Amino acid sequence: MKNETMMQYFEWYLPEDAAHWKRCIQQAKELSEHGITFLWLPPAYKGQAGIHDVGYGVYDTYDLGEFDQKGSVPTKYGTKEEYIAAVRTLQKEGIKVLADIVLNHRMGADQQETVMAAKENWGNRFQDISGEQEVHVWTKFTFPGRKGIYSDFQWNWTHFDGTDWDEERKEKAIFRFHGKEWDLGVDEENGNYDYLMGDDLDMGNPQVSEELERWGKWYLDVTEVDGMRLDAVKHIDCQFFCQWLGRMREYRKENFFAVGEYWSPDHRRLLRYLNETGKCMQLFDVPLHFRFHEASCAGGNFDMRYLLHDTLTAADSWHAVTFVDNHDTQPGQALQSFVMDWFKPLAYGIILLQEAGIPCVFYGDYYGIPHNGIGPVTGLQKLLKLRKSHAYGPQHSYYDHQDIVGFTREGLEEQENSGLALLISDGPGGSKKMYAGKRFAGRTFGDAMEHCSEKVCIDEEGYGNFRVEGGSISVWIPLP
Repeated sequence: MKNETMMQYFEWYLPEDAAHWKRCIQQAKELSEHGITFLWLPPAYKGQAGIHDVGYGVYDTYDLGEFDQKGSVPTKYGTKEEYIAAVRTLQKEGIKVLADIVLNHRMGADQQETVMAAKENWGNRFQDISGEQEVHVWTKFTFPGRKGIYSDFQWNWTHFDGTDWDEERKEKAIFRFHGKEWDLGVDEENGNYDYLMGDDLDMGNPQVSEELERWGKWYLDVTEVDGMRLDAVKHIDCQFFCQWLGRMREYRKENFFAVGEYWSPDHRRLLRYLNETGKCMQLFDVPLHFRFHEASCAGGNFDMRYLLHDTLTAADSWHAVTFVDNHDTQPGQALQSFVMDWFKPLAYGIILLQEAGIPCVFYGDYYGIPHNGIGPVTGLQKLLKLRKSHAYGPQHSYYDHQDIVGFTREGLEEQENSGLALLISDGPGGSKKMYAGKRFAGRTFGDAMEHCSEKVCIDEEGYGNFRVEGGSISVWIPLP
């Protein structure tokens, strides 16, 4: 019996020391002991900024830290050999590895090309704001440092729909190339949100889809990863991943795990995307993150009865990967919406101990973010251990009070001493009568978070009167 638990094993401001894969190897055993079963590693291929690139400025997906390109052999995280060693070490510790797959764009081209293109309205990508004009764009990728090893495919402007920089005029704008249209099946924000950054891949070009299939199979062969985190899926034709993931799974002869990043606070958009893609992947529950953020910033005035309302967790928990924060929401990033410190343990208590969803722990919450003087989340490692040892069995939810909410888990006979009662409060402390389970009649529960010192005795009907301090979390577990 095992609860699946994911960790995002990086944050934006990691040291540019090419030592992250080594750190991963050193920490693999501890992560396994804390119940981590999936580790999402950062993009392992060379970015346009070389050793300084977090990984999303994708340059060469065949260079996993092996070739002298963009000023370095290793990536920010290390060499190819170290990456493969980290994957194997994690797998030996019983942790499945998720590769970060970025297929929306390319950046850092080796040569310019001259192309006819029309400028588009940033806020409405269906509206041209100029006629076609000659532009000088960075769209020719020849990978001179790799010299054709693994693949002789070279990218040129015909493989892209557009870009955002005219080198001749030093002008930043969205340029849609002659004869190209933005891909359909994408988010409707800005009219059509195909274009995000860099050179935007034309998913309707057969050469593009064929190359991405060749590369995907190569990557699976070389790395033997267990699944994928798919970047920026709302910017890519939804039919692409239906087909591409299907081919990867057929090639691997395994229906491996995949989770997509569809960044929207509207759970209806996530549900629609799941339906449009035949539910070929899970999605991160972005609406739940925003609920946590809103509650943390409300000064105790958030109505906790609605904490899970209009989230993917509430609508389709099977396909929800829950999280509190990530590399995009941390301070200083474009999507900054960092959950306040005091609420972090409460939010993690919810995602780690509830029955719904697969929780994802953020590296910056587990280890801290030194760049911003942020320490690890208080009690997070304890909550991880409680998930591994106690968070089993049917759940009974009590989202019935504007301040104090929680749930119980009845536990399982085969999971010794499992079962729990969680209470959180964003306002004053208090108590709530909750059903723990008849099998606990006469048993005594204590607060594993050590915020409440008293003990709770479960009555003959299986109920207990559990308490929580103000602005706090308590997790009551059966005592030996």
